[in-house]
Amino acid sequence: MAGCLPILVLGFLVLGILFPAVLLNLVALSFGRLGLTPEAGLALLAISLFGGVVNLPISRRRVLVQPARRGWFFGFVFYHPPRVQERILAVNLGGAVVPVLFSVYLLSGPAPLWPSLAGTALVAMLARAVARPVRGVGITMPAFVAPLFSALVALVLAPAAAPAVAYISGTVGTLVGADLLYLPQIRRMPAQMVSIGGAGVFDGIFLAGILAVLLTY
Repeated sequence: MAGCLPILVLGFLVLGILFPAVLLNLVALSFGRLGLTPEAGLALLAISLFGGVVNLPISRRRVLVQPARRGWFFGFVFYHPPRVQERILAVNLGGAVVPVLFSVYLLSGPAPLWPSLAGTALVAMLARAVARPVRGVGITMPAFVAPLFSALVALVLAPAAAPAVAYISGTVGTLVGADLLYLPQIRRMPAQMVSIGGAGVFDGIFLAGILAVLLTY
């Protein structure tokens, strides 16, 4: 057993080196299918990675955490003022803003408008149906539902422009269905800041678009 340990360690090291390389190649392949050069694709990925730690506040509000309390204790009146907390709603630069802006760019180029809008609406309805708010986590949904459905919808609605339509449907549809349509529930979650697309580059919004493109290859 002890003799196997160096082999296991070496195997994990090799996987640790190969995984980022494979991921970069997959992303480059996806962006290449969308008409970007390898340099432009890597630049977009870098912006998404670094943008994943940037949350842009869009609203602030103070909410009551605990109401005021008063009473008697050994003949003395005690009073505890209400506890309030500021809650911030933000949008993540890498996980939401960048994919949406890139979707707008695709609409001005290879992506046909009506199939993209129809695909986005269908993916949004599916995401709304399968996504669930989880206390302390946020909105969760099965990882491959949106990519698979986005790819299928794109191949049916616009086979000649399937990669671009799949990317738009996967990103914007997931954003609308799994985040924006759950906004009332998100606002009630006990967190000081809630960020749309807040997991950054590995958020479902970003990954849905990348995987959907690969599935239409």
